[in-house]
Amino acid sequence: MDRIACALLTVSALSIVNPAAAQTAAGKPALKFEVAVLKPTPPQATGGRGGIRPAPGGERYVATNCPLRLLITVAYGVKADQITGGPDWIDTDRWEMNGKAEKPATIEELHEMLKDILAERFKLTLHRSSKEMPVYALRTDKNGTKLEAGEFSNAGEPWIDITTRAILQTTLNAKVVTMDYFAFRLSQLMDRPVMNLTGLKGNYNFGLSYTRDLPPGMNENTKINGQEVDTSGPTIFEAVRRQLGLQLTPEKGPVEVLVIDHVEKPADN
Repeated sequence: MDRIACALLTVSALSIVNPAAAQTAAGKPALKFEVAVLKPTPPQATGGRGGIRPAPGGERYVATNCPLRLLITVAYGVKADQITGGPDWIDTDRWEMNGKAEKPATIEELHEMLKDILAERFKLTLHRSSKEMPVYALRTDKNGTKLEAGEFSNAGEPWIDITTRAILQTTLNAKVVTMDYFAFRLSQLMDRPVMNLTGLKGNYNFGLSYTRDLPPGMNENTKINGQEVDTSGPTIFEAVRRQLGLQLTPEKGPVEVLVIDHVEKPADN
């Protein structure tokens, strides 16, 4: 059986319920923010892009001007087009969130707390399905990886900072990240989901520099604010292989899809 199919076969029929209830039923304490504020973004502030990330120190997750679909993609580690169903307002309404944990937490723990917020405040329930679609398979290169093992220095890790210069030149600085998390962040940058098939279980520090593809309508002679666009440098596929000792291969396979069963606009805090 194809490795991608194996990776998803075990979860394709699972249902998702209230995360806190599921953890309590399994005999584990529910992961919740100690304090969480969620409110609509003021109308005058809804024109820009939304953002969500953990604050340094691992005690807070902060979202600004975020549609619900973006909150779900981060909580569950999927691309936006892997979420189906739900009303139109999950894309149009914007939200501010500030969740504070009782103590410093890992990124995985913070994501569980974010799932709890979605279930509690938005009454979100959904289930998993699968759909055959194009993917990128992330595997180790035949010559071995070039990754450096990372050790935690504080609970605010892991994280990947992404910077871009000259429109296309992109750099990722990763700090004690798992390959699952790396695949998720790559998925957000690319045109299809990235499946982690490396088999690597550790945490890693690494840098990755590559040149993005030219956006539609642009060419090498295009200038932005009078500055020429720099198209030099490796593609992301070349960079992943040369700099990390990994491979990104375009394939097709069954991809996890989250189907929204129920969602409500939250009441005021």
